[in-house]
Amino acid sequence: MGASAFTFSEDQAEAFDSIAEMLRGAGVDLDDGLLTPSTEGKAQAMALLGRAGSGKTMLLARLYHALEEAGVEIVSGDYESRRKKDRRTLAILAPTNKAASVLRTAGVPATTIHRILYTPVYDPEYEKVAEWLAGGAERPKIEGLTDAALDRALEFYNAQKSIPGALATAGLRGSDFIIGWKRREDPLDIGFVDEASMLDQTQFEDLQEIFPTLLLFGDPAQLAPVGQSGEMVFDRFEGPKKLMLNRVHRQAEGNPILDLAHSLGNEQLGFEEFERQIEAAARGDDRVVVAPRVDADMMARSPVLVWRNVTRVRLIQAFRGAFGAPPDALLPGEPLICDGIELPLKHRKRRIDLEARGLIKGAQVIYLGPGQKPGFSRLHVMGAEEPRISAASIVKIEFPDQDEPFIPFAARMGAAFLHGSAVTIHKAQGSQWPEVQVFAPDIWAAAQSGRIEAGLPLWKRLAYVAITRAQERLYWVTRYRLARPSGGLSVDDLAHGPAPLALTEEEDS
Repeated sequence: MGASAFTFSEDQAEAFDSIAEMLRGAGVDLDDGLLTPSTEGKAQAMALLGRAGSGKTMLLARLYHALEEAGVEIVSGDYESRRKKDRRTLAILAPTNKAASVLRTAGVPATTIHRILYTPVYDPEYEKVAEWLAGGAERPKIEGLTDAALDRALEFYNAQKSIPGALATAGLRGSDFIIGWKRREDPLDIGFVDEASMLDQTQFEDLQEIFPTLLLFGDPAQLAPVGQSGEMVFDRFEGPKKLMLNRVHRQAEGNPILDLAHSLGNEQLGFEEFERQIEAAARGDDRVVVAPRVDADMMARSPVLVWRNVTRVRLIQAFRGAFGAPPDALLPGEPLICDGIELPLKHRKRRIDLEARGLIKGAQVIYLGPGQKPGFSRLHVMGAEEPRISAASIVKIEFPDQDEPFIPFAARMGAAFLHGSAVTIHKAQGSQWPEVQVFAPDIWAAAQSGRIEAGLPLWKRLAYVAITRAQERLYWVTRYRLARPSGGLSVDDLAHGPAPLALTEEEDS
């Protein structure tokens, strides 16, 4: 079995066996490496739940490797080979680009839900190259592509398993080989969905239409999607369809951030005692810092996490003022959050183009500068496999005590953006950063409100989600103060890739 080389805890081993039994019922036998055709009309879903540090991501990775070893074909969002009869497929999904990139960093070929719902349409000539790289065709002869270029593409694909990346290595631009996007028509097979606490009921039902076998990975202590009354889609799962992982102490041992997160499970714990725990952790470990002010430099790439919108807007204005940003323009290096696509229904194809490239609601991007046409922006989409794009943009700058945001520039239609130097904890779910600042006065305000969500005090859910966004260091900010930045904004830290692909009603050229 693909997972036999790894040592599981008792609850992980039981979960793996239960999932293997579900897959066996779907015709994928991990013990013997046998695959049989999927059965039409037989749908099943299961949830694997656990708090931070319980090993959900490790188990997902082991299951992925076991399925791949058994001969299941991995489907990504960048290219899908022509369907072979009776093939078995697996797609590993996350709700956001950032969540998908966390999995890819762990060696799991994840993509976003949108990239599976919408599939790329390749130019017929370059599709021959894609099919060859994927192992489904003979080496092609393409006008304009030398043997050396094809060799470079094959070498890249064997290392990275990315069709667009391989074609870019051969000297092509995305607009050369991807000519559009379409809504998926054919169902797939097995779907793994990470960060399932972020799914709403409509998204879950869409996924059930595509995947007859669906496995959700989620954290029941996180915040439920807005508008679902504190309920998560897996809350309705019962009995053997809901697997629970307990905290794996050997993984969490010595990690003060996880220790703090798990202490929130104590029903008797109050906010003041929790802050004392944070202060004690900070005295003994530099991975936890009690900070008297917000760090403006850090806000450029890692947003301050807040509960209240009024706090978010005030911190954004403080950030822009600290860097000398004018009210009627953006500076290269300013962070933005995609607030949705503002296109009429008749422009459905253009909406698909934008979403498929990573501009989905909640996507984090960095402004690189203006495009070549009025209203266009050159952007770097954080966590996307192909991050550089140029898109028609509607940028909204919010001010305290003003109902309507100021729009310094805007295309007639396109992707809408809010500033991203501070975000709500709800929007931060699914993302992680090496260093995270949590604005403690907002957590205190939630504690004072006495609000309860799904049986737990809201402040504990907020604190849990916020501090577990930190991969390496947690900053617990205690006051409404902002430290001056050490220098100006820059984009030098962002990976340089191919020239941005223009995405709008008109080409940015």
